[in-house]
Amino acid sequence: MAIGWYPGHMAAARRKVAEAMAEIDVVVEVLDARAPAASSNPMLADLRRHRQRPVLKILNKADLADPAATAAWLAFFEAEARTAKSGAVRAVALSCTRAADVARVTRLAGALAPHRGGMEKPLRLLVLGIPNVGKSTLINGLLKRRAASVGDEPAVTKRVQRYDLADRTVLYDTPGLMWPAIRHASDGLMLAASHAIGVNAYVDEEVATFLAGVLLARYPALLAARYGCDPAGMDGPALIAAVAARRGLRGRGGAHDLERAALVLIADYRSGALGRISLETPATRAAMLAAAPGAGEAA
Repeated sequence: MAIGWYPGHMAAARRKVAEAMAEIDVVVEVLDARAPAASSNPMLADLRRHRQRPVLKILNKADLADPAATAAWLAFFEAEARTAKSGAVRAVALSCTRAADVARVTRLAGALAPHRGGMEKPLRLLVLGIPNVGKSTLINGLLKRRAASVGDEPAVTKRVQRYDLADRTVLYDTPGLMWPAIRHASDGLMLAASHAIGVNAYVDEEVATFLAGVLLARYPALLAARYGCDPAGMDGPALIAAVAARRGLRGRGGAHDLERAALVLIADYRSGALGRISLETPATRAAMLAAAPGAGEAA
C-alpha cells in the first residue's frame, strides 16, 4: 500500500515558504540521518533551486544512525556539491539535541553567504524539512530557549515563524512539509517507520514488516542482541512473531499479538534501543531508483 499524507494546512504553508524563499540567504534543510534521501522533500528542493539559494543539509539524529552509512551520505553530498548548479551545497551530520552540535550551524550556514551577517545585513536562514525531523529542536537550540513548539507527533508547527538571534542572524521556522504524492513506496515506509507521517496514514504491521526486512538484511546481529533470537532464515513476519514470543505478547486465545509486537519493533528502532541503524545508503538508494518503474525518468 502506498503511503501518502498531506494535511490541509500544508498547501497554505507551501505558499508561505515560497514567499519566504525570496527573502532569505541560506536554506537550512533538516533531514533524518537514518534516511536522508527519503526525508528530503522534492517540493522544497524545487523551491530552493528556483531561487538559486545555497543549502546547508543537516543530517539530524546522527547519534541514532549507522556511522558508516552517514559517512557515505556525507561523501555523496560532497560529490553532489561539486556539480551543483542551483546554489552551493554543504552537508553536516549532527544531533540537534546537543548544544555543541547546534552551535556549529550558524557558522556553517554563514560560510555559504559570506556577504551577509553584518550589522546592516543580517544572515537570514530558512529552516526547512519534513514533519518531526527536528526543525523546532534546532530552532530552540539556536535560541537557547524554548520558543518553537516541539512534540512527539508530526506537524506540530503550523505557520512560518521568525526569530532573531543575538549574532545578527534571523531564523525562519517553517511547518514540516510533506509533498502531495510520495513516488516511491519504500520512501513512505521509511518515513512512517521514522515517525514523520501521521499514524492514521499507515498500518503499523505493514511498516514493521518493511522495517524488519531492512533490519534482517543489514543488522541481524543487532536483532539477535535485542531480542535473543537467531534471525537466520527469517523474513519480516517471522521476526515480528519472534518479538511477540520473546516479549510474551499474547492476544485472545493465546495467539501471538502481532500488532503489539509490530509497535515494539518500530519503537525500538525510533528510540535507538536496537542500536545505530540507517534505513538507506547511497548504494541502496541508487539500486532502488534503478529498479523503480520509470527508472529512466528523473527521480
